[in-house]
Amino acid sequence: MELKSDPNEIYAALRKKIIRLELPPESVLNLSDLAKEFDVSRTPIKEALISLQSEEWIMWQGSRFIVTPLSLERIREITEIRMVLEIKANVWAMERITPPEWEELDRIRTEISGFSENSSNQSIIDFDFFIHHTIFKIAKNIQLAKILERLLSHYLRFWLSIPRQIDHSVFFKEAIELIEAIRMKDEPLIRECTTNHIRNSVAQIMGTR
Repeated sequence: MELKSDPNEIYAALRKKIIRLELPPESVLNLSDLAKEFDVSRTPIKEALISLQSEEWIMWQGSRFIVTPLSLERIREITEIRMVLEIKANVWAMERITPPEWEELDRIRTEISGFSENSSNQSIIDFDFFIHHTIFKIAKNIQLAKILERLLSHYLRFWLSIPRQIDHSVFFKEAIELIEAIRMKDEPLIRECTTNHIRNSVAQIMGTR
């Protein structure tokens, strides 16, 4: 692997592997093996692992670090927080959007039409994250965006653990409805779209939708 002596780069690389399930839930993280993989000493590895632990990507179990397990309780707690913060972010986006940002949302609608039944779950999930990222950016509150993007990143692991193909037409339907609600400056509809999207996301992850 290309040399990465910066703990932040190691953190980002490991986080990506965890999200994409290349490091599966409950897999063991060995300091010596990671130091060899990244061609660094154990010190930057330890720093990266501490950062991952602080964001609950990994946990200390016994005498070792493991990737945090997927759990229904975890998704429930994250969902409760999203229900409060994401609605506020989307309403702020409605209030603060600029003409150039409308063009960004129009491009998103165009790109959604490019997905098909052959699109991978990874590509669908990545683009959904991009949609959220764009709307959070439009809301113009950097700290709120950071919190929500971290929560959504944890959601990605759950999505990618789904063994079935995601139906892109159903998946992006709510995003299109939200963009239209923002365009209409319809706050009650934005709240409804956001709530429905979060609830339906959980239902799809659980396989109940």
